[in-house]
Formats: sequence, C-alpha cells, structure tokens
Amino acid sequence: MENLQKHRLLWVDDEIEHLKAHLIFLREKGFQVDTATNGKDALGLLSDQTYSLVFLDENMPGLSGLETLMRIKEKRPSLPVVMVTKSEEEDIMDQAIGSKIADYLIKPVNPKQVLSSIKKILGSQSLISQKTTTDYQSAFAEIGLRINDRLSYQEWYEVYRQLVYWELELQQADSPMNEVLLMQKTEANNQFIRFIKDNYADWLQSDEAPMMSHTLMKRKILPLLKEKQPVVMVVIDNFRYDQWQLIRQQLAPFFTVREDELYFSILPTATQYARNAIFSGLLPDNIRKIRPDLWVEEDDEGSKNQHEEALLNDYFERIRQGNTRVHYQKIGDTESGRKMLDNYHQLKDYDLSVVVVNFVDMLSHARTEMKMIRELISDESSYRSLTLSWFQHSPLFELLRRLADDQVKVVITTDHGTIRVQNAIKVVGDRNTNTNLRYKQGKNLAYDARSVYEVRKPESIFLPKPNVSTSYIFATGNDFFAYPNNYNYYVSYYKDSFQHGGISMEEMLIPFAILEPRT
Repeated sequence: MENLQKHRLLWVDDEIEHLKAHLIFLREKGFQVDTATNGKDALGLLSDQTYSLVFLDENMPGLSGLETLMRIKEKRPSLPVVMVTKSEEEDIMDQAIGSKIADYLIKPVNPKQVLSSIKKILGSQSLISQKTTTDYQSAFAEIGLRINDRLSYQEWYEVYRQLVYWELELQQADSPMNEVLLMQKTEANNQFIRFIKDNYADWLQSDEAPMMSHTLMKRKILPLLKEKQPVVMVVIDNFRYDQWQLIRQQLAPFFTVREDELYFSILPTATQYARNAIFSGLLPDNIRKIRPDLWVEEDDEGSKNQHEEALLNDYFERIRQGNTRVHYQKIGDTESGRKMLDNYHQLKDYDLSVVVVNFVDMLSHARTEMKMIRELISDESSYRSLTLSWFQHSPLFELLRRLADDQVKVVITTDHGTIRVQNAIKVVGDRNTNTNLRYKQGKNLAYDARSVYEVRKPESIFLPKPNVSTSYIFATGNDFFAYPNNYNYYVSYYKDSFQHGGISMEEMLIPFAILEPRT
C-alpha cells in the first residue's frame, strides 16, 4: 500500500501485551498504531485522535467488544472496525456483522492476516474515493453548463438534488473534490438568486407556480386525506434536504418512500411566515387581513407561532371540511416527546395528526449561542452528523417506528431550511427593525441595494405592511446582516453560524415525502 504513514490504527485488547509482535510488524510497515486495554479508554482515544481503522477484541471485561463497537459507531459511523474474537459462535458474529463491522478475524491471528485485512479495507476505501472523485469530475462540467442555462423551477429541483447527492458522496469518500463542489454550490446559488428575483413575485399571482408553503395543504395533504386512512404529518422545523437524505436511510427498514419531492418555502424563509402559511393555506398578508386575531406582528411580544393549531383548524373550516378530525402537537424537548409517546394511540384516532418538531431549529440556534455546540458543528458535515445522531436517539424515531408497525401513513416535511453564513452585509435601521440576520422589515432601512433582494412594496409579495414606509430586504447566498455598532464583534460571533430567512437553495428548496409502512 502507498502512503502508509498517513494511516493511524487503534488496537483494543485487554491482553495487548501478547500482541507486541503484531504491533512491531505493523509499525515496520509504516503504520502508526495506538493501543487501549479496554473499551472506555478506546472511546477516549477516539475523541482525541483520527483513526483509519480499529481492531477490537470481542471478549473484554467491563465494556464488551460489542458494546464498545456500538459506541464507536455512534461516535464515528463511517470508521471501519475489525472484530477480533476467540469465538466462532454464529450469534456473536451476526450481532457484529449487523453492527456493520468491516471484517472479523478469529484468534489466534498472525501478522500477515492482519495486514491482509488492512489492505482489503483501506485499499477498498481508496478505490471508492478515487471512483467517486472521478465520477464527480465527469458530472462537474454537466452541472456547470446546466447552472448557466435559463432553468425552470423543475430543473432547479434536479440541479439541487444532484448537488446534494454529490456533497454526501464526496463527504463519505473523504474526497479532495469536496472543496470544488462547495464552489460549484456557491455558483449555483448565485444563479438561483437571480432566478428567484425574476420569478418569485409572479408565482404568487399565478396558477402555474411551483408548490409553495401556502399551497402545500391543498396540493398534497387534502388528496392524501381522500384515501380515508389516518395521516400523520411531521413538520421538522429548519430541516434541509441533505439532512432528510440521511434520515431517509434510517427509515428504509420501516417505510417505502411513495413520494420524495422538493418544494419552495415562501419568503421570508422563517417560521413565523412559512409555517403559518403551511397551516393556514394563506400567504402572510392574507392571514393578517382574514384572521388578524391570529397574526402576530414582528414587534409584538410573545411567540410568533402561538396560533398554529388555530390556523390549522381555521383552514379546514374555511374550505368547508370542518368534519375532518384534526390533531396538533408540538415537540420542543425530550419531555414533550415522551408525553407524545405516552399518548401515542390517540394519533390514530384523527384523520390528520400534525406533529411539529423543533429540535433542528434549536440546534442551529444553539450552534450560535453555545461554545460547546459551536465546536461540535464546525461545518456542513458535522451539522448533518449531529442531526442524524439526534434523530437516531429521538422520540420522533420511536414514533415513526410505531406508526410503521401500525401501518399508518406518514408525511415528513419542513417549513424552511437553513444556510451557513459567512459574509456580513452592513444595514442600518431604527429600533423597531426586526433582529433576524437574513431578512429585515422596517422603515428607512439603509443598505447597499446591490447586495440584497429589496422589496419596497411588501404587498407585491403578500407580506404585511405595518406602516406606509415599511419595506423588506433579504440576504442572499451566504450573506448575513450586521449593524455598524460593534461590527467586528458581531461578524465574528455570527460567522459560520446556520441562519434562515433569506434566499438560497438550502433555505428555499425543501423536502416533502410521503412514507408508506412496509407490510
């Protein structure tokens, strides 16, 4: 193998002193090898070092090999593990293989067997990485040509799907082409911003528009209810298409995906606007006019989403389907999730049960506000990884498994996505200007018009206009708004945080899926 020096191995065995010959052999071959005598120490090393491969003894005191394996996979799902065991018992091997070991060796092992296993695993990974890199290089030119065409909204769906697909593939292969892909995503976003500026206002006046927040219920949920079976609609706040693709893999043993689509969040891509539009079937300014009692202005105190259940019930009354039995529930923490599971069976008593899950939104805000979370979520990959880890241990996953067991149809969607912001744009407004980093609503806003999407007539895109001089501006791409006061502190604090409210593929092109339980 080439470049062995770059590979660091970890060997975990409570009798590591008996393996000195193996360790010397591997080090002579150019590997860096660390050792641990128990599972706890091994997990500690994994927190401090990056390893290419782990050899793990199956029979250890304290944490067993299988228990250590499960914890390794929780920390580093893609890290290859070779199980070393004295036992050939079938159930032990089944458990290990089910936990996605890369290989297993039966004691006593000789050094050549160990080297052969390393070559097979790391060599295979290298080939996969090379092929993925080559395949993306071929796709790069095609995607680049498409981006520069005048695309329809359906074609933008396809371009974004391709970009997310390659982002996940290149990440898994640890390919150096990942940086090239990020540059291509930036170029795609630049073209997407122009596309939105050219078309967004017209869509809101047209029957030929793509599916958007305020038409989701009409286009997708109502036809599903006509099938006369209970539907559970899960709305995960701040949930992106790339995150959905990871979670979809976790649900594959329980559901088949009947539909997997993208649709457009309205502007601003913020909960107050987009989620209220979903449940009401109305654009924000129309909510304010038709149900002023259920609309909360930007400068009003209290939650901006306190009337979601009322808006949902009002929608079915307004379309004269008041006999539809609708249930609404919000999960904001583990306790509310467990309460939902305790009352699980009531979900099946309704035609439509809506479950709003706020965790991903809280995660993105915690990334900004908490140093520990900021260190955990250092880039897009770690943001996806932490979302996946949350889901695997969440009450939501348990809920979905139960629904699959009971043959209940599920919809998974969101109100908007989020983007990692990096470039600050100066804006000045009075004290009543809202605080969102990706859009501003206010009077006498001062900004560079070339850097934003400005809407001087909010009524043209059906947004509320509390004052005669109210206007809106939206950040685009990876920009965010910063005030001149304490500018440098503000920029360093929010740079690389995940924000929403503006215009980008990540915020506006969001997932909608219908899941059918496997029989």
